[in-house]
Amino acid sequence: MKRRQFLKGSGLAVAATGVAMPAIAQSAPEIKWRLTSSFPKSLDTLYGVSEVFAKRVAEMTDNKFQIQCFAPGEIVPALQAADAVSNGTVEMCHTATYYFVGKDPCFAFGTAIPFGLNARQQNAWFVNGGAQDLFNEFLVPHNLHSIMCGNTGTQMGGWFRKEIKSIEDMKGLKFRIGGFAGRVIQRVGGVPQQIAGGDIYPALEKGTIDGAEWVGPYDDEKLGFAKVAPFYYYPGWWEGGATLACMFNKQKWEELPKAYKAIAAAAAHDAGNWCMGRYDSQNPAALKRLLQGGTQLRPFPADVMEACWKAAHEIYAEESAKSPMFKKLWDSHSAFRADSYLWWQVAEITYDAFQIRQRARG
Repeated sequence: MKRRQFLKGSGLAVAATGVAMPAIAQSAPEIKWRLTSSFPKSLDTLYGVSEVFAKRVAEMTDNKFQIQCFAPGEIVPALQAADAVSNGTVEMCHTATYYFVGKDPCFAFGTAIPFGLNARQQNAWFVNGGAQDLFNEFLVPHNLHSIMCGNTGTQMGGWFRKEIKSIEDMKGLKFRIGGFAGRVIQRVGGVPQQIAGGDIYPALEKGTIDGAEWVGPYDDEKLGFAKVAPFYYYPGWWEGGATLACMFNKQKWEELPKAYKAIAAAAAHDAGNWCMGRYDSQNPAALKRLLQGGTQLRPFPADVMEACWKAAHEIYAEESAKSPMFKKLWDSHSAFRADSYLWWQVAEITYDAFQIRQRARG
């Protein structure tokens, strides 16, 4: 008996065409979303992360789940991305969550806090230390769901029009800085300014601000800061490992098929690895070019580091006393940081320090 005749005779043809195919179609629907980025297209790594993410999602769903990326201003401004996702204007955004600390200081933990974790530690805390679930617990009232998607690594301390020789030089200094760290700058006498990436250069050029931080050599070179501020400081103690995030409208996220959620998570992981690798490969050459062009590299003075560390931890204690959610995140973060550096000082730092000394010897 031929197979077709057997299926028809046994009644299985109806099952094969009437049940299985629609079930498959339902599990892989055609979906089109919009993503608004907080980063300008000129920054091909920061903006590029969202494009890599969208491309991976499309590839893994045979183009059934398509996400179109938009730069700041094409739908909403850079610093309104979270609101646009929360209220359903767009389905998702790619951003740094600490841009939204004005709503709640807990938003800082999704990106970086002053004297927090480096990139690998941040990844470990989120993936293996429970931070991703804690952060998404915090986001529920905001109608948001977050997945890590990128990291810049430890950032630079920024560009200054005048040299910073001591903590006294921070007094009255108008400094562009994102997120929670602005409160630390304010506590040590500075005047923090939160300005979107594309608006920093003109503010620095006109003297509206005295200094600005962004990311690191590769992006900073593109934005041209060296032309208007000669002093380049390190390290960016407020961003030891700045994590970027895909934030989704929670309702839209919950409506996704389980397979699409898994694909989005895998795509975010892949795009995140691309981002960190790109910065690690591009920053060294960019730093060399900046130094050759006359940039003056400086470490922050010890008293600046100490004063800012003290101020940051005073603020953490104050916020923990006011907010149970902040305390929950801070307690988890600080405990993870303490244990992690116990290990890093034994192996990672010792190894890196030896390698750096060997390089210095030629």
